[in-house]
Amino acid sequence: MSNPSGAKLQVLLFNKPFQVMSQFSEHEGKETLARFISQPSLYPAGRLDFDSEGLLLLTGDGQLQHLLTDPKHKLPKTYWVQVEGVMSDGAIERLHTGVDLKDGKTLPAKARRLEEPTLWTRDPPIRYRANIPTSWLELTITEGRNRQVRRMTAAVGYPTLRLVRVAIGPWSIGDLAPGQHRWEAVPDAVASRLKAKPSTSHDRTSHQQNTGRKGNGRTGKSQGFQRSRAR
Repeated sequence: MSNPSGAKLQVLLFNKPFQVMSQFSEHEGKETLARFISQPSLYPAGRLDFDSEGLLLLTGDGQLQHLLTDPKHKLPKTYWVQVEGVMSDGAIERLHTGVDLKDGKTLPAKARRLEEPTLWTRDPPIRYRANIPTSWLELTITEGRNRQVRRMTAAVGYPTLRLVRVAIGPWSIGDLAPGQHRWEAVPDAVASRLKAKPSTSHDRTSHQQNTGRKGNGRTGKSQGFQRSRAR
């Protein structure tokens, strides 16, 4: 599963399953990326919470990792979010304009309601509360605060029950099933923003955290998903 020799700059797209750490090294007995990816010298470009699912990018290029994670580049990240209750127009508008959190007001986001998307089955499933409906929305943000999406929906009165990241910048999760991965090229529009000089070992080391390399390279076999319609 190595980056094809001679190919243009590539990034690895991985569908992180629920309750998997976004790191390679062991941590408190929790499952990590090492179970699914055995490629040496790759490390995550960004994070995805243990209890969230979906798209995670990995690269072995220090400059690309920095570009993908540096907030000033503001690569949009799109999530499908299942919340408790049916979100009101007022709550949607607050997400659009920015939500006051303890660490400051969020930047304006794109938010819209979704019909329930066709997704893989989560194990374990979410906990439903009797007589309380749930609903879905698509939320696109350009920040990367800790647990930001969950805090945003809670702040407008709708706790998040399930969170799936489906896109980062030009990359989409597509039909990847949980635990599966694929290589994709870095578009010229992104590659052109990289520094002209080649990355150094210092560049790579400064961005590597929790990158132990153990595992069998297995991939998940759960069913993929289809795009949902906006409503």
